[in-house]
Amino acid sequence: MRNKIRGNQAAFTLVEIMIVVAIIGLLAALAIPGFVKSRKQSQGRRILNDARQIDAAIDQWALENGKKDGDTVITTSAATYLKTTWPTNDLLGNAYTVNNVGAGQVQVDSATKDALSGVGIDWGAY
Repeated sequence: MRNKIRGNQAAFTLVEIMIVVAIIGLLAALAIPGFVKSRKQSQGRRILNDARQIDAAIDQWALENGKKDGDTVITTSAATYLKTTWPTNDLLGNAYTVNNVGAGQVQVDSATKDALSGVGIDWGAY
């Protein structure tokens, strides 16, 4: 609906503008939670991928240096097996825990797991 104002000029009514704003608000309300969940999933996958890379670097270092389960990990030496710098903290600022060589040698902080819970990340052994 357009009302004639001052001759040939046409304008939208206040009701029409309010309906458009309400529709945009509704669409935003539906879309934003999906974007937030996608971002959290992406962060969780990045953190899990970093933990896997650290774990693989420790495995390679231990294999080439004759280390066995229970030996202490020397992170400065194991860091040479990564193509990037050794990440000490994850994206949320929590530290990765590096234990002795063997099962559970890399752990993601529980605060990170709690912050990213409910988005479908399976932390597995990490």
